[in-house]
Amino acid sequence: MAFLKQTDEKYADSTLWQFIKFNLVSLSVGIVQLILANILPFVFDRIVQPLPAFLRGVFDPSVLFAGPTRYVIDGVVTWGYVIPFFLSNLLANLFGYFVNMRATFRGKGTRAGLALYVGILMLLILFSTWLQGLITARLTGTSIAALSRTIAAMAAGLVQMAVLFPLEKYVLFREKGPKNTETGEEST
Repeated sequence: MAFLKQTDEKYADSTLWQFIKFNLVSLSVGIVQLILANILPFVFDRIVQPLPAFLRGVFDPSVLFAGPTRYVIDGVVTWGYVIPFFLSNLLANLFGYFVNMRATFRGKGTRAGLALYVGILMLLILFSTWLQGLITARLTGTSIAALSRTIAAMAAGLVQMAVLFPLEKYVLFREKGPKNTETGEEST
């Protein structure tokens, strides 16, 4: 552990080291997400209200399910299916946000930054869900069908990493330069 602490102190401002730490945090985010994704259905499975029309294209039952399921009523996916995935992704990524803020980028978050993060995260979750459904559907009839969900999840993870790492490093937890003693303003 002393080696890790020394390395962290020595390379704290290195983008490569921050990228490595970001990916380690992402691993823990993935574990939290998997745990929540398996626990939350016990709470939300009873919700049988269908999704609103604007979400039905994203959550297409013919893409998500191979046959009959309790999560589809009258040809429409229910909230009971979507809420556990959405909440597990949202809560796990909020955990990652705070860990990255403190440990990876050593920054200070703002309320506006957190609101921006949550907004972008919601769009990413919707896009990732759509992307996973699309990839899984396209690979289902191929020789690698058994790997389709894994490939889809990896693709979604890469998209999230490609958006969240630069967002956190360069926007949300951007290092501010020292204050100018004459003007009192921070230099960038």
